[in-house]
Amino acid sequence: MDQLLPAPGLNLDASAYFLLLVTICAFLIPVVVILPPVGLQKSDALVQTHTKAGVEGSKSNLKSQFSTEHAPRAGEPPKVQSLVIYPVKSCRGIELRRSKVLPSGLQFDRLFTFAQLKSPFPVAVNSTDEEKSKHKWEFITQRQFSRLANVAVDLWLPDEMKLRKQSMRTREAFLILRFPWKEDGWKGLWSTITAKLARGRAAEPEIEVLLPVDFPEEAEIKEKGYTFEDVKIWKETVNALNMQNELPEELRRYLGVSNKLALFRIDPDRLREVHRCAPTKEDAGYQPVTGFQDAYPLHLQNLNSVQAFSSEVPKDDTLKELSVLRFRPNIILSGAPAYEEETWKQIRLKPGSSGLYNDSVFHVSCRTVRCKLPNVDPATGIRHPREPDKSLRAKRAVDEGAPLSGCLGMQLTPLFDPSLGEDREGWIAVGMTVEVEEGGNHVYIKQ
Repeated sequence: MDQLLPAPGLNLDASAYFLLLVTICAFLIPVVVILPPVGLQKSDALVQTHTKAGVEGSKSNLKSQFSTEHAPRAGEPPKVQSLVIYPVKSCRGIELRRSKVLPSGLQFDRLFTFAQLKSPFPVAVNSTDEEKSKHKWEFITQRQFSRLANVAVDLWLPDEMKLRKQSMRTREAFLILRFPWKEDGWKGLWSTITAKLARGRAAEPEIEVLLPVDFPEEAEIKEKGYTFEDVKIWKETVNALNMQNELPEELRRYLGVSNKLALFRIDPDRLREVHRCAPTKEDAGYQPVTGFQDAYPLHLQNLNSVQAFSSEVPKDDTLKELSVLRFRPNIILSGAPAYEEETWKQIRLKPGSSGLYNDSVFHVSCRTVRCKLPNVDPATGIRHPREPDKSLRAKRAVDEGAPLSGCLGMQLTPLFDPSLGEDREGWIAVGMTVEVEEGGNHVYIKQ
């Protein structure tokens, strides 16, 4: 029996060790490729019951945005080239082929905003200690924190077919925020390897944040520790739901925010009223409202206007093209003469080739007065030191209501058939054509 026992040591030469190593690698490599040793992400669970909304980059209707094919054609009306929503203010948008229109704008648009907790500075000399110590939440955008452009937002909608296969029922939609994050040392190396194994060679490590789209019920608000607090957006203050408990500390560090960072969800029962250049409650048939948009429910851009303006903007190594996405529009038009949209007062979008059967009507409320946000490249989050802000102020100071500011794009307020009563909603889609129902001059009214 002793002869059957293995020898206490194996005498293997170099070639035997090499053969053993090759055998182990030949076994492990297919296993790693088929079943990579990576942890599940939040989106991996959602894919079983939900479908990600939006147009994939390879099928984007904006791939040709710099082409001359968008020039006006005799006898053809302008058309909707693309639709974009921004569920989280100042983060990356989602391109759509169609969207529901609500009084507050496109469905899912600007439901959330990031905010930082700021102290009152400067303060008056005679301020009380209470006034000096009082902090306020104030919204943030790419103007201050350009890396917001790199925070991707995915919208996951319930898929009835998938739910049936899982014998499940739900109407819940979710957002997933994704931002790049790599730890130092071996943890960062491992996260890079696992990201590439899971999502391809070009993938980089990132962190996901899962958010419910629907406004939470009172019980959920209490359970998760959400609070209703005031947040300032431009010169307005709105009471909204603070969901900062959902944010990882890494996001604040990635964005470069030194103060406390929070995420606010607009309360559908406390939408901001829109006045100034918008139609009155009597004219619109309802009080125009908005969520966390800057001022009006929707923003329209004309590709030919962007191209015409871009031709006057100095280019360099960091600014080769001026993408329409720098201006964060909701509705992007093709086939309209440059700047013609500035003469419109009311438009009707007709079905055209969209596949829809309804019209949608919009009050063209005013020009869009630009800040420095378009200096940020939406593809990289890198801010140009001068352009296009400098050229906007020099070339596009065209509104007597804002003589020192550049303007590009138009702000819209949706109008609805009175027969809808309180159920005000409609649909728009790529391929709809533009019919101008009323023209006139615009004079911007400041906030």
